[in-house]
Amino acid sequence: MSKNFKILFCSFLAFIVIVIGNYVIVAQSTLTGTWKAEAKADKAEKIHLSFSRKTEKGGNNQMGSTYEYADLKGLSREQSLSSGAVKFSLVREAGTIDCEGTFQNGKGSGTFVFTGNQGFLDAMKSRGFDFEKSRAKYDGEDTENRLFAATTLNVTTALADDLLSANFGKLETEDLFKAAIFKVDSRFMREMKDSGFPNLTFEDLVKARIFKIDADFVKQVVAMGFDKEPFESLVKMRIFKVTPEFIAEARNEGLTNLDIEDLVKMRIFKIDGEFIRQARADGVPIEVEKLVQKRIGVYRSKD
Repeated sequence: MSKNFKILFCSFLAFIVIVIGNYVIVAQSTLTGTWKAEAKADKAEKIHLSFSRKTEKGGNNQMGSTYEYADLKGLSREQSLSSGAVKFSLVREAGTIDCEGTFQNGKGSGTFVFTGNQGFLDAMKSRGFDFEKSRAKYDGEDTENRLFAATTLNVTTALADDLLSANFGKLETEDLFKAAIFKVDSRFMREMKDSGFPNLTFEDLVKARIFKIDADFVKQVVAMGFDKEPFESLVKMRIFKVTPEFIAEARNEGLTNLDIEDLVKMRIFKIDGEFIRQARADGVPIEVEKLVQKRIGVYRSKD
């Protein structure tokens, strides 16, 4: 996951922090670029907006999202569907992106200027999230990049307070961005922590959101005796649709000593209760490997 966030954070211009003694002097460069937008035909209250800029090496970095018109001060749906010049702003706690350009029949383009909010940096630092702290593993990541990303994703102090209230352990600045992208909040954190699955990390919570793993699913998995498995096993179960019902069916057919890998293999080769019963009738031992051999046509009886 961290590679994706490196790409996210490295997609903007430089922010220079000069440290002299115990004082930090912030010299902010101007972050500018272009924007494109397209009105959502199926969602009248939303518009897709993307921001793009040239990198120092001559490349092009772009990120986009769907916003409500209410988030864009100075732009209405009527303006986006007509033709003419526009000026609007995405105003967030972390900073402001001022845009100007034109729209024609639902599609718009123009230029933007970003201004970060120093007060946001101070407020986040007081909560233990230091946006100005350099982290070597994110080469090229800097304060203005983080501020711009926080603005586009709507990372707020309220989000930080909410995450901290779950008492989930030490959280990093990048966790704020993950929470905003994948909709991780304190309620979800508490529910997962109370599900009975041990040693969950924030990265596990992100994976849980991606693969639609909720506390109810975790509790069912724990109840079936898989609480000692790594969280990655739950991800595999979701990917290959290993449900509690499927596990119960397999066990009812005599496969009682199954691990997650066995269950995944059964899903891959479409070994269900009906197939097991037919294999039993054909004299196949009720073992996962033998059933797989039967499914792919290479099983040979010893008789």
